[in-house]
Amino acid sequence: MARYRGPSCRRCRREGQKLFLKGERCYTEKCPLIKRAYAPGQHGQGRRKLSEYGMQLREKQKAKRYYGILESQFAKYFEMANKKKTGITGENLLQILETRLDNVVYRLGFATSRAEARQMVLHRHFTLNGKVANIPSIIVKVGDTIALREKSLASERVKRVLEITESRAIPTWLDTDKNAHSGSVVRLPERTDVDIDIKEHLIVELYSK
Repeated sequence: MARYRGPSCRRCRREGQKLFLKGERCYTEKCPLIKRAYAPGQHGQGRRKLSEYGMQLREKQKAKRYYGILESQFAKYFEMANKKKTGITGENLLQILETRLDNVVYRLGFATSRAEARQMVLHRHFTLNGKVANIPSIIVKVGDTIALREKSLASERVKRVLEITESRAIPTWLDTDKNAHSGSVVRLPERTDVDIDIKEHLIVELYSK
């Protein structure tokens, strides 16, 4: 499957805001966006007014990069959101993205970034409702329980991750049991639970053309 192999921080600079793609580094002064708060490339510092289409495209790219989704899968999620009989399409889209297993693992503080969460899920470090889950794109539901496997707790890498994320705030739509190294979905996320500035209506406009 295709994937981006270039510098992650280049993507943050292109969108003009932190997408927290590098985990712990994003919270330090080493973040390149602090040193070079302009778009990458030879003409990155030049002023360029975006067209209506350009603004719509940038919002879609921002959402894709924030959640680590490829184009075809993102389009599939939009179709799912658009077919829902209730709710607003843009908010439905963000809800689907938030409830991906890799994002939930990240939100629960079991990984320092979504990329790390995705890798840990692929490496079978977690169970979903008591069964080993190794598909990052699983959409979790209310009542689902995600837990670190007991043998994974012996890993030095996992121990370090838990130390780094110990003080991270957990969203109110999730509940966590730090002693059991598990968490559960108590309700579906709402628009106010999304912690990045995304103008989802522009994404809807883009796909509606």
